[in-house]
Amino acid sequence: MQDILEKAKQIKLVVFDVDGVLTDGSLFFGDDGQEYKAFNSRDGHGMKMLRETGVEIGIITGRQSDVVKHRMQNLGIEHVYQGKLEKLPAFEELIEKLGVTQEQVAYVGDDVVDLPVMLKVGLAIAVQDAHALVKQHAHWTTPAGGGRGAARDVCELIMQAQNTLDKQLRKYLQ
Repeated sequence: MQDILEKAKQIKLVVFDVDGVLTDGSLFFGDDGQEYKAFNSRDGHGMKMLRETGVEIGIITGRQSDVVKHRMQNLGIEHVYQGKLEKLPAFEELIEKLGVTQEQVAYVGDDVVDLPVMLKVGLAIAVQDAHALVKQHAHWTTPAGGGRGAARDVCELIMQAQNTLDKQLRKYLQ
């Protein structure tokens, strides 16, 4: 675990996949074709706290969805790449834009399409219910599953490693 905390201490950007990471992977469609997704509110609050510490957050997802756009706007996340079936070009564009190295990035994924990016970053994270191959190539696996607190696990791990978690939580005890 100490090795994971050392990697997490270096992180300046966390990139999340959406389906299977920020959601449980279920896709709901209405008769009108409208897409619905369920996001975990604690995940969202963890992402807000992490951003307050100065760590950037990005989203790279293979699907295109208005609900993702609205959720990320609600969370104040500006770096959103949708419809990226190949995630590596979006990842390279994002790290160049933010001026961070691959080693300063954590990527959170759940399926094999996430592996090309996961193999490049300083901290590759799989959600608890990720595909076996993704878990095999991850540095760390979250205790919680996708859409069920995994993103909060990631945010708190990084804040713990960077000694910012207590300060973020202390605000709620006053």
